Amino acid sequence: MRLAFRPKLIDCLPTYNRAQFGKDLASGITVGVLALPLAMAFAIASGCSPTAGIWTAIVAGFITSAFGGSRVQIGGPTGAFIPIVYGIVATQGFGNLMGATLLAGVFLLAMGLARMGQLIRFIPVTVVIGFTNGIAVVIFMAQIKDFFGLRIDHLPAEFFGRIKTLAAHAGTVDLPTLGLALACLVFLLSYNRLAQRIAPLRRLPGPLAVLIIGTLAAWLFELPVETIGSRFNGIPQELPAFGIPDVSIHHLGKLISPAITIALLGAIESLLSARVADGQIDDRHDPNQELVAQGLANIAAPLFGGFAATGAIARTTTNVKTGGRTPIAGIIHAAVLLAIVLVAAPLASYVPLAALSAIVMVVAINMGEWHEFKELRRYSYNYRVILLATFFVTVVFDLTIAVELGMVLASLFFIYRMSELTRIERLPLDDEASDPRFIYPDGTMRVAAWQLYGSLFFGAVNKLEELLDPRAGHPEIVVLEMSRLIQLDTTGLEGLENLRDKLAKRGCALLVCGLNQQPGSLLQRSGFLDRIGANNNTADLDQALARAYILLPPLMGEAEDY
Repeated sequence: MRLAFRPKLIDCLPTYNRAQFGKDLASGITVGVLALPLAMAFAIASGCSPTAGIWTAIVAGFITSAFGGSRVQIGGPTGAFIPIVYGIVATQGFGNLMGATLLAGVFLLAMGLARMGQLIRFIPVTVVIGFTNGIAVVIFMAQIKDFFGLRIDHLPAEFFGRIKTLAAHAGTVDLPTLGLALACLVFLLSYNRLAQRIAPLRRLPGPLAVLIIGTLAAWLFELPVETIGSRFNGIPQELPAFGIPDVSIHHLGKLISPAITIALLGAIESLLSARVADGQIDDRHDPNQELVAQGLANIAAPLFGGFAATGAIARTTTNVKTGGRTPIAGIIHAAVLLAIVLVAAPLASYVPLAALSAIVMVVAINMGEWHEFKELRRYSYNYRVILLATFFVTVVFDLTIAVELGMVLASLFFIYRMSELTRIERLPLDDEASDPRFIYPDGTMRVAAWQLYGSLFFGAVNKLEELLDPRAGHPEIVVLEMSRLIQLDTTGLEGLENLRDKLAKRGCALLVCGLNQQPGSLLQRSGFLDRIGANNNTADLDQALARAYILLPPLMGEAEDY
C-alpha cells in the first residue's frame, strides 16, 4: 500500500549504489556552485539581503530534495518571485514577507495533503505564458537601477511610480557601473559560444564565471562601483538565528492575499519544473508530494531568515544534465552552499552589484517565451486576448490580478466555445410524415423530434427555448434524442424541468431516448424520468416514436378504433 506521504527519496534508497553517488556528488557540487550567484542576485533584486537568498536556497533546497515528489527537483529562490517579493518588502517590510511566506507554506502543505496537485494543470497555457513573460519584463525593469548605477534611494514597486522614478533619475547614470554591467551582460549572453573555444570555461556555470570575472575586474581595476559589502556589509560567516517571524494579528489579514499569490506561483512553477524534468529522465513525479515538500520548504525558510522558494527549472535542468538522478544530488547542493557560507562568506563582500544585475537580466531574458508573441497571429482571437491581457496586467498592475483575470477570461471563452458546440437540431420524420395519425389536417406534424449534441450546461441551456418557439409548430408530443449529449449539469436539468412544465401546460408530452450514462444518471437521481413517466424514456428514436404512436389521442372525426 502506497503511503499518502512518501518522498521520492524513499523510493530511490533501496537501489542506490556507489556509482550513482559519484554522479550525484558531481552534480550536487555543480548545482550548488551555480545556485550561489543566483540566490544572491534574486535576493537583492527582490529587495532582500543576499544572506536571505543564500539561506533560502540552503533550507528550501534541502527540504525540497529530502521530502519532494521528484527525483531531481532543485528548490530555492527563483526569478519568478522577484516582483511579488519586492512588492511585499517595499510596502510591508521584510518581517511581513517572512510571515507571508510561512502562511504560503501552510497553504501549499494543505494543497498537497488535499491531493490538489493535479488541479494546477487546469491553468491554461495562455495564462502561464502571459504571466511568465510579464514577470520577465518586471524583473528586467527592476534591474535598471543597479545596472546603470542610478542614484535612487527607493524604487517604487508600482509600475507607473517606477517608470516615473527611473525617468527622473536618468541623469544619474554611473559610467563605471554601466560599463561593468554591460561587459558582464555581453559575456554571459555569449558564454556558450565562448565556452566552446575556451576549455576552462566549460567546467564553470555561466553565472559563476561572470561572478568571478566581474568581481576580479572590479577589484583589480579598483572600479568605484557598489558591492555587497558596501550595501549589505557582507555576508555573516555563521549560522542564522532560528526564530518565528514576528507578525502581528493586525498585519495577518493583509498577508493572506500575497501568501495566496506566493503559494499559487510556487505550486505552478514547482510542478512545471518537475514535469519538464520528467521528460528529461523518463520518470513521473508525484505532484501532491511535491506540493507537500514546497509547503514544508516555505514554512521552514522564514524560520532561518529566508523567504519564498519553489522548484527552479534552470537549476533542475543543470542537475539532470550533470548526472543527478536522485534527491541525494539536491541534498548535496544544499550542503555545498552551506560549506561556502561557513568558509568563503567574506569573499562575497567584493562582489559588485552590477555583475549580479547582469545575471538577473539574462535570467529574465531567458525565462520569457518571446517567440509566442510572433506566433500569436496563428492562434484564435480568444488565445491572443487571454495571453496579452495576462501579460499586460502582470507588467502594469499585479501578478495576482493578472492570473485571476486570465483564468476568468479563459473560463468565459471556454464557456462560450462549449456553448457554440452544443446544438439542438430538429430531426426530419420522413416516414411518419405520410402516416395520417402523425399529422394534422393542415399538414403539420403532431410529433416533433429534436436531437441534442454536446453538453447541456449553464452556458447553453438557453438553447432549449428553441423548442418552445411558436414557429416550430404546436406538436402534441416532443421527443428529445440524446445519444449525442455527453454531459448534463444541474442547470441543464433545471432547463429540462422547465421545458417539461411548459410543454405540459400546452397539453404536450415529453419523451426522451438514447440517454448516455452521465445525463441518464442525473435524470434518474433527480426524479425527472419518474415525472415524465417510466415508459417515456426509451433506448432509441424508433422506440420513442412507437411510444408516441400509442400516446397520440385520435383526431376529431377519426374512428375510435383507429
